[in-house]
Amino acid sequence: MGERRGGGWASATMDLLRSEPMQLAQLIIPVESAHRTISYLGDLALFQFKDLNPEKSPFQRTYAAQVKRCGEMARKLRLFKEQMTKAGLSPSTRITRSSDIDLDNLEVKLGELEAELLEMNGNNEKLQRSYNELIEYKLVLQKAGEFFHSAQGNAAAQQREIEVQHIGEGSMDSPLLLEQEMTTDPLKQVKLGFVSGLVPRVKSMAFERILFRATRGNVFLKQAVVEDPVIDPVSVEKVDKNVFVIFYSGDRAKNKILKICDAFGANRYPFADDLGKQLQMITEVSGRLSELKTTIDAGLLHRNNLLQTIGYEYEQWNLQVKKQKSIYHTLNMLSFDVSKKCLVAEGWCPIFATNQIQNALQQATFDGNSQIGAIFQVLHTKESPPTYFRTNKFTSPFQEIVDAYGVAKYQEANPGVYTIITFPFLFAVMFGDWGHGICLLLATLYFIIREKKLSSQKLGDIIEMTFGGRYVILMMALFSIYTGLIYNEFFSVPFELFGPSAYGCRDPSCSDAYTVGLIKVRNTYPFGVDPKWHGTRSELPFLNSLKMKMSILLGVAQMNLGIILSYFNAKFYGDDINIWYQFVPQLIFLNSLFGYLSLLIIVKWCTGSQADLYHVMIYMFLSPTDDLGENQLFVGQKFFQLLLLLSALVAVPWMLFPKPFLLKKQNEERHQGKSYALLHSIDDPLEMESHHDSHGDEEFEFSEVFVHQLIHTIEFVLGAVSNTASYLRLWALSLAHSELSSVFYDKVLLLAWGFNNVIVLIIGIIVFVFATVGVLLVMETLSAFLHALRLHWVEFQNKFYQGDGYKFHPFSFALLGEEDE
Repeated sequence: MGERRGGGWASATMDLLRSEPMQLAQLIIPVESAHRTISYLGDLALFQFKDLNPEKSPFQRTYAAQVKRCGEMARKLRLFKEQMTKAGLSPSTRITRSSDIDLDNLEVKLGELEAELLEMNGNNEKLQRSYNELIEYKLVLQKAGEFFHSAQGNAAAQQREIEVQHIGEGSMDSPLLLEQEMTTDPLKQVKLGFVSGLVPRVKSMAFERILFRATRGNVFLKQAVVEDPVIDPVSVEKVDKNVFVIFYSGDRAKNKILKICDAFGANRYPFADDLGKQLQMITEVSGRLSELKTTIDAGLLHRNNLLQTIGYEYEQWNLQVKKQKSIYHTLNMLSFDVSKKCLVAEGWCPIFATNQIQNALQQATFDGNSQIGAIFQVLHTKESPPTYFRTNKFTSPFQEIVDAYGVAKYQEANPGVYTIITFPFLFAVMFGDWGHGICLLLATLYFIIREKKLSSQKLGDIIEMTFGGRYVILMMALFSIYTGLIYNEFFSVPFELFGPSAYGCRDPSCSDAYTVGLIKVRNTYPFGVDPKWHGTRSELPFLNSLKMKMSILLGVAQMNLGIILSYFNAKFYGDDINIWYQFVPQLIFLNSLFGYLSLLIIVKWCTGSQADLYHVMIYMFLSPTDDLGENQLFVGQKFFQLLLLLSALVAVPWMLFPKPFLLKKQNEERHQGKSYALLHSIDDPLEMESHHDSHGDEEFEFSEVFVHQLIHTIEFVLGAVSNTASYLRLWALSLAHSELSSVFYDKVLLLAWGFNNVIVLIIGIIVFVFATVGVLLVMETLSAFLHALRLHWVEFQNKFYQGDGYKFHPFSFALLGEEDE
């Protein structure tokens, strides 16, 4: 958001901890310069308008007609876009920065282009339909001609055979009926009619069956398959069809056949049984087809030229129509004062933007040649302002992570500042492997180097989401390399990067390494885990202990940070009750238990003590007065534990009881002070009414406040235990990642290497690469990301973050291009 704010960067320093100070402003704008003023404010993108006409429907507003006109123009532009897409054309992406196009001229021009395009489409559809009908007609002429030609040949052959038999001697075996047929008068023979056409192949069997049933078998149907699909003139889709010829006798049969043809969507075409006429019709149809083809091609060329002309200006027109529509939508939110010939606007803006908004108003007055200038004045209100953080492309995705949980209340402490470091760091604690970290780094560097090109392209959902969080992934990769160096893991393989290992064998042959173990022969390894730990029997217990204790330390540190931020919130809002009766007891309770555990961990690390911390913590509650014995880590530990336990027990009622009673007392004092009003306020009944309304809604319910505080106290006390345990996911996922990586390396790569076979080695490498990428770099990354997200949203932010604010959405033209149609 902050990237597009123009000159706003110079007037105030970026401060992500608190949202920008906002003000409610009123603009009084002359009608003649209102359109230009809103346009300039849209370019500035620093003013969020309030709707001053909520009771009016969209059709009752002042500029409803203009919005409707813009909607109609947008419909025409969508039509152009659809036609260009069908024609395989794409609009030109260049947007000429010319002066604003007049809306009336653009409306006329779009209307003319639409009429011309629709006329072309209509003519093309008619020509295409005629062309498809002629194609079908030509097929009917060819296939039906073959029927008649073969039938005539068969008839002639039968005639010759009969004549030969008739000339020969008549015998008792010669058929009598045949002789009767030959002697029948030609005038008394029945003349058969026929119908020809095409029927869809999928319907041909049903078509034949219905014909047979409807005419009781008194028809003769002949069908021929058309090899290639033909375009149906009605549906304009490619359909497999059969040519048919139906012979019938009588008008009743003909009427039935015609109705059945219509019902089955069969297209009928006239056909002459005379061979000469058939040839003549085929010639005529072929000539008409070639003429139509030429006409259609010319029409399509002309249409494509028109669409290309539209495509050059499409983006500019589309943006202009969107701008105008958004301007008139905004004008409809303003209050229209007929008597003063002016529009009144109210809205939120950052305080630092005051001068820029006033300059925009003056410029609009000057450019519009208005006699009266627009007036800018600040209004005082008790309404909560919107939250606005000026972010850049680096900080924006981290802020989005926080906003997904809830938008910060106005000027509430913003967790986004700390999330920039803590989120990728906690991810890296679970993902620590500097080999995998380098892979993530290379992938995100690709996105960062090509960000200008990729930002202007349409990416898939997953790729677009990854691209949007490229800087989050960059930080995750860098921290993963750092924690990987601490864990000393490169695809689970340790390296002596910072010097030789501190451990060695007593005997140079290392024959006693298995029985006696390694001894310390050099100074401690300078950075991270000593490489000799890897592969030993004690590796897992050692790393388990290390990572589990580290998880508790990190968790307690982050929860303490959350509680400290609640202090800064309370101090900022001047809420002393929350400081003394929420922040202080919460800090005491958490650190009396888990702060003490963290202290024990650090002392044990520093002294090398063998004390059992589980025993110490459990018996701190069960038997606080017993001697610690060998589990004592420092002098006075028993007394210190009793003091901490007592502090934790005192902190719970300290959190629960005082705050509700103090809030009740505070409320009673407020109402007692406001029961007396100044005399001059009685003169204005409206002021009295507003004064009454502003406090009448805030009725104090002690029972509700007490129950709320009880729930909050129980939640914190139980949450202190569960949240600390929740941070152990850092240990669990780190261990899982390390073990998976080790399994893939030992059981896939080294196993394949041991076969001394090139093919097996290649297969092993391929499996190792796919397993590493698919499981460790994709699934494990997503898993660690989600766990880090949960730790921030639940364990960290619930200590101080309310997140019940609402975002600052200024009127901005820059957002129009990002909106999906």
